[in-house]
Amino acid sequence: MPDISTNPDSLDIFTKDFFDTLFKGNDTCDNTDLKSQIDALKQAALDQELTTPIIALFSKLKTLQETKKLSPEAFGLSASDLTALALKHETIDEHNVSVGGRVCKALPIVKEAISRVDEYLSVKTEQAPSGFELWDTILETQDKIKSYLKMTDQDWNSYSGQISHCIDTVEDLSKVIDLPEKVIQEVAHVTQNYRMRLTPYYASLIQAAAANDPVLLQSVPTGEMVDNVGIEIPPVAADHSPARLIDQFYPRVVTIKATNMCAMYCTHCLRLAHIGKKDRIYTEQAYEEALDYIRENDRIRDILITGGDAFVLPNKILKKILTALDEIDHVKMKRLGTRIPVTAPQRVDNELLDILAQSNDRKPVRVVTQINTAQEMTPLSGDAFKRISKNVFAVLNQAVLLKGINDTKVKMWKLCETIQENYVRPYYLFNCSYRNPQFTHFRVPVEKGRDIIESMYGNISGDAIPRYIATAGGKIPLHRSNVEGAANGDIILKKPWNGEVVHYPDADQDIYANEKFAFMKP
Repeated sequence: MPDISTNPDSLDIFTKDFFDTLFKGNDTCDNTDLKSQIDALKQAALDQELTTPIIALFSKLKTLQETKKLSPEAFGLSASDLTALALKHETIDEHNVSVGGRVCKALPIVKEAISRVDEYLSVKTEQAPSGFELWDTILETQDKIKSYLKMTDQDWNSYSGQISHCIDTVEDLSKVIDLPEKVIQEVAHVTQNYRMRLTPYYASLIQAAAANDPVLLQSVPTGEMVDNVGIEIPPVAADHSPARLIDQFYPRVVTIKATNMCAMYCTHCLRLAHIGKKDRIYTEQAYEEALDYIRENDRIRDILITGGDAFVLPNKILKKILTALDEIDHVKMKRLGTRIPVTAPQRVDNELLDILAQSNDRKPVRVVTQINTAQEMTPLSGDAFKRISKNVFAVLNQAVLLKGINDTKVKMWKLCETIQENYVRPYYLFNCSYRNPQFTHFRVPVEKGRDIIESMYGNISGDAIPRYIATAGGKIPLHRSNVEGAANGDIILKKPWNGEVVHYPDADQDIYANEKFAFMKP
């Protein structure tokens, strides 16, 4: 043991307070087993040049004081003995962390934090299984779908094969997914009004044993879409479309609705009216009018190419649009909106990746996707996102909060952690739109979404927490304010994960107002 002062004044306030509590207990103990335990812990703390045995001794002494009111003196340990060990701990620790700080502050904080996530960890696989965890079952379903649709392995592994064998009738759906007869009849009724199309791959993700499987809910229209009544607001951005194929909500950002096609049609699609009854190929003239609008407005900085789905565009057209944007000086950023990596990941081939990389070399490209449940993340989609991430500036997720799909803490935590682990940054969580009465049954109260998002703070990685947003003539944040007020120069904040109120010293207004600082000081 190094030569260390045993002066109690050398201890920090945490350790002094700790010692004051420790030595308030009884100074005798007749339990020989306890004495043997403490002797062994003490010897390990003395013999080893490690912090762990010292903390083990002090933690045991703390427990005995709290549960049996026993002082260290009951085991022959004086204040001088413990001071020497406490200072040894600080000497060994690279950051001079004290015994009191570690035992009385840090470890209890960790214990409390662990209790917050243990329940989630114990149920996340059962309540929110990812496609990785369901992969064996998914592969069995894929074999069944291949057989019924007479798909070869080459068909299955190609984007063209996935699209040409899309499931768009109730008959095909009922043959590849075991659904109750009542459900089949309902879907047949609804699809007279609303399009249904699933890629064979996306259909294989459905777990038919679950009555409201989250993938099934997103891809197969149900009776509510007909039963829900109300006045449908005009197609999204009809009142914000200043030019052909263009939406513009903000002065420096525009959207090019480059196609109305998707690999599959989502039952909560904001562009139900835009998708329409028939896929359309737009003319070169239509794209040129959109690009001309951008060329003529030099305030525009950021372009989102969407649809439909940007990755459904043929490579030739996608490359032409990106090249044109790269040639416009005032355009600095490009985004591509797509669900393809989770609905038809076979589309993500080397030619597409080269197009993304070439454009990203000129100006940043961001791929913005929508993943609403961890079940949509499989080894295949994970690999697609990994390869995309190597060729673009960022891959971001814009999920939608949907009843029965992701509207619990467990489901949303699992979604955000799973996509983050697969090179996708959780970016937005949208409250399901009020614009279309067809998806009233999917809508989740704003307060419920706030509770889910704020439960993440302090419990999962900060960059795995999306911003909670409503679309109402633009994106409006829905986060509850954590500022409770102000007092005596402090801002009063509430920690969203446990409700604790803390005082946060605000900047001194006089100092902030003084413009003569740093190199400008007189």
